[in-house]
Amino acid sequence: MAKEKAIFAGGCFWCMVQPFEEREGILTVTSGYTGGDFANPTYEQVKQHLTGHTEAIEIIFDNELVNYEDLVELYWQTTDPTDAFGQFEDRGDNYRPVIFYTTPEQAVIADKSKQALQNSGRFDEAIVTNIEPAQVFWPAESYHQGFYRKHPEEYKEEIQDRRDFILKHWSE
Repeated sequence: MAKEKAIFAGGCFWCMVQPFEEREGILTVTSGYTGGDFANPTYEQVKQHLTGHTEAIEIIFDNELVNYEDLVELYWQTTDPTDAFGQFEDRGDNYRPVIFYTTPEQAVIADKSKQALQNSGRFDEAIVTNIEPAQVFWPAESYHQGFYRKHPEEYKEEIQDRRDFILKHWSE
């Protein structure tokens, strides 16, 4: 087994976990914070825009079973890559869409994939998701982990706008 790490931000981390966790080759998906100014931020601090952190997920995967390219493609299908100021009903810099690369190879893959998506004509607006070097990832509090399993009704409400967007842009 060859473990690798991917870090993606795409709005509320509650909504990002399930699509990746259900993918073959995924070992763990952790909700947390990255890209900010100080250690061990709390949800309340991040939510109040006090830290510069972005809600994100850290994925540990077996790259012999799933490759980074596939994860980036899944990422595009779970976010609105045309909205730099949040995602769906979640607004602000702590919800901005970012692919945080952990290796130079991941940066190249993410850049090529972003350009291919822009060239595809799937979206009328520019693809504005940032691609940035990974910073320290801080796991969120335990009550945020696996939210979709613990609170299925609240999760269903939280994800509705995202689902509608995905159906509009990704249904063939």
